[in-house]
Amino acid sequence: MRLYDVTMTLTHSMPTYPREPGPELAPVKRMKKGDQANVSALSFGLHTGTHVDAPIHFIEGAPGVETLSLESLCGPARLVRIDDPEAVRPGELERAELNGVTRILFQTRNREWIKEPRFHQDFVYIAPEAAEWLVERGVRLVGIDYLSVEAFGAPQPRTHQTFLHAGVVVVEGLDLSVPPPGDYDLWCLPLKIAGADGAPARVVLAGG
Repeated sequence: MRLYDVTMTLTHSMPTYPREPGPELAPVKRMKKGDQANVSALSFGLHTGTHVDAPIHFIEGAPGVETLSLESLCGPARLVRIDDPEAVRPGELERAELNGVTRILFQTRNREWIKEPRFHQDFVYIAPEAAEWLVERGVRLVGIDYLSVEAFGAPQPRTHQTFLHAGVVVVEGLDLSVPPPGDYDLWCLPLKIAGADGAPARVVLAGG
């Protein structure tokens, strides 16, 4: 069995969604200045890098990230390669034979950009119709290899709202550049922050 760490490394040079703050690591105490230990403070937007969206992200008054169930976040998952250069659509989902699969990660051409500092607006997203298709089939978790499941500049966040209203966990910013498509055990553990609209997560795939 092989372990794949599909988590983006937090760094000042990583891509971030426009107008959202990236990571900033600031010194609080330093041994070279006479302190007994090195201590730092970290600040960044909750939707930086590999992260999980909470229902409150797009639904006013909905639960925060601390309410997401471990049963949805962890368990068998399938990594599916999508060849459409624009979006994940129902047609490709039909061909992927996903009967019984409840956790799905999409590997797209985005994987070529996930480590580039520049944000790409034309990333592959999940079409609202595909989100509806997945919800209808009982999917509990969906992940993608860029910073949003929603098309950049979408007039309405239909994909997010479809997933979040149905209680589907949304994982964004996965680094899926290495693992091949197939079945894995997924471990996705976001920080437990009360009332937060999202949280960074360490995500690991086991299999192969």
